[in-house]
Amino acid sequence: MISHVTRFLRLSLALPFLIFTSILPTPNILQAQTATTSVDSLLPGPKPLDAPAEWKEFLGIYGKGEDAFIILERGQMLYLSGEKETRPPLLLENDGSLKNSADSIQLNDCFSIRRGYDQKTPYLLSCLSSRQPLPRTDAGSDPTHFFHVNPAQPVSALREKALKLSPPEEHGPFRKPDLVELASLDPAIHLDIRYASANNFLSTPVYTQARAFMQRPAAEALVRVLHKLQPLGYGLLIHDAYRPWYVTKIFWDATPPEGKIFVANPQEGSKHNRGCAVDLTLYDLSTGQAIEMPGLYDEMSPRSFPNFPGGTSLQRWHRDLLRRAMESEGFAVNEDEWWHFDYKDWKQYGILNVPFEKLGIGRQPVAISR
Repeated sequence: MISHVTRFLRLSLALPFLIFTSILPTPNILQAQTATTSVDSLLPGPKPLDAPAEWKEFLGIYGKGEDAFIILERGQMLYLSGEKETRPPLLLENDGSLKNSADSIQLNDCFSIRRGYDQKTPYLLSCLSSRQPLPRTDAGSDPTHFFHVNPAQPVSALREKALKLSPPEEHGPFRKPDLVELASLDPAIHLDIRYASANNFLSTPVYTQARAFMQRPAAEALVRVLHKLQPLGYGLLIHDAYRPWYVTKIFWDATPPEGKIFVANPQEGSKHNRGCAVDLTLYDLSTGQAIEMPGLYDEMSPRSFPNFPGGTSLQRWHRDLLRRAMESEGFAVNEDEWWHFDYKDWKQYGILNVPFEKLGIGRQPVAISR
């Protein structure tokens, strides 16, 4: 459970952006959709066109707290939003390109973006004398970049400590665990298990195997979600599912205080520990490529909130499509993470602390009902 202080922090970060979305115009450039009636119910409105690639580099959060601004795309127009003020569509050339100069991009008469001295970190500049240049404070627009933290102790030391501890005592009764390997259920379920590589917020492998498991009812519901999305051209890409309790302990100890709203408290256990949570995204069935979302996986910033209004119209549409599909089969999105979904029966399972290699589950296909 999230404390009142933590909840206030989360809402204070998101509220200015959520208010702004209510005054934005409806996108006026839409793509036609061809779908069956049953599939139509999943769609979060008509599918918008993608934003120009040259815009995406600068869409994001600049500054922190009350001084934060976001630059976003909606309806093929760019907007600048802040807590105390909003700006009309940003100035563009006649051909839709940004107004570039030698070292900056003019957004309007008062705001511009300047590249950092390293030519990587952009800064938002204002004509208001009281404002200092605001650096970009999210994880950026490059999907190959991974958000990371600097643990107070090496992960190896945190692992050694966590393996000596036990999960919190619980009082059942609970269902008997029946974990199923997700990759065995359908070939359209793909894996990108970040914690089995260095491509995660700790920059080091935490799992010894790149595998994903869920309790059977949750796994079967996930396959039904997949079958609803396939006619639309999407598959499911799994980042994480069942997570042994000791890993939750590692994450908690490694994460600084300001990021703890994004990790579970080991004293309460995680729904991942119960085999009833999954971290996932969409991928394009025709290309196999992951779909762009408004923020990166495991990013500890407001871009991770399921209702964050930044990014592009198409990114938000895909994020909302994933949520609607998951909710249609009994999953609920985590209030801080667009990629994290909990299955409705999670309370019926106890916390598990068994490493993947000791589960005794083979990789053979598993037959499930449809």
